[in-house]
Amino acid sequence: MMADVEQQKVVSLDRGLFFVSYKSADDLASPPRVTVVPTRGHEERMALIMHPDATEPTLWEPNAGLMVRVNTPGMLQIQVEPMRPGGSRAAMVRIEPIQSGRAPLAAQGESAAVHANVAVDGIKILGHVAGRGDVVVASNAWIAGPTAPSRIEGIALEWQEKPAGLDIRYAVQFPIGQAGSGKMVLLGTYAGTRGRALPITGVVLQISGAGGFEFVAEATFLNAPTLRALGKRVVLSGPTGREPLVGIRIGINRLAAPDNIVPAKPSPKPVGSSRVRVFRSRARQESSIG
Repeated sequence: MMADVEQQKVVSLDRGLFFVSYKSADDLASPPRVTVVPTRGHEERMALIMHPDATEPTLWEPNAGLMVRVNTPGMLQIQVEPMRPGGSRAAMVRIEPIQSGRAPLAAQGESAAVHANVAVDGIKILGHVAGRGDVVVASNAWIAGPTAPSRIEGIALEWQEKPAGLDIRYAVQFPIGQAGSGKMVLLGTYAGTRGRALPITGVVLQISGAGGFEFVAEATFLNAPTLRALGKRVVLSGPTGREPLVGIRIGINRLAAPDNIVPAKPSPKPVGSSRVRVFRSRARQESSIG
């Protein structure tokens, strides 16, 4: 007799602290067990914090959970196995980031309080919108968006007065199977398509180098709540990773000083087969496996 094949999902996590909770199972009488481990080669990037009585990172039933402390962005593996031959492999697992917050501006000194989180001027964002063509807006302005949603097929960022030593890259994600999906491009480069009616299903923004800067971005995906993310690396996508992007707003904040930079908020991107659904809001990711 063939053994049951376990279900598995790999999730990308940015630096931070996360709570992994086993929310529910279809078969409450004999729920599948959920094992949470770093993917091979990523063991040194993160640490699992378990209950004092636990001997292994396995969640045996709903309402169980553990913590994951990620020091360097890495991949976390979640696998579900039935408790008995032929048993259910349907489980709902939620991954929620735990934020430490920012120090009050007063604690950073009067000068820091004046200059912290000042929006950067001179940035232009181009979006290719279905039925409208190229639309160019200033920093922190919507392209399409909640009040006028429309399919966005490509983006480009321009910043002629960008500080020396600052590196900005970005990428767009297309539906599964499309070439170029997720390829990072340099500032000023168009990422996407024109005239192909090919929707964008995800956006990645990354900033590094000199100075204390971070992205602040909002995105609306079809039939999904508006997402907001802040950090040096921002990943935006809809609940399943397949919803078209119908609105985006991008800005860059200048912090008081490099020493005051706060790590980017975690925004895990959906990874897995079509049987795995990912639901995300501002502060949580939920995976249904089964």
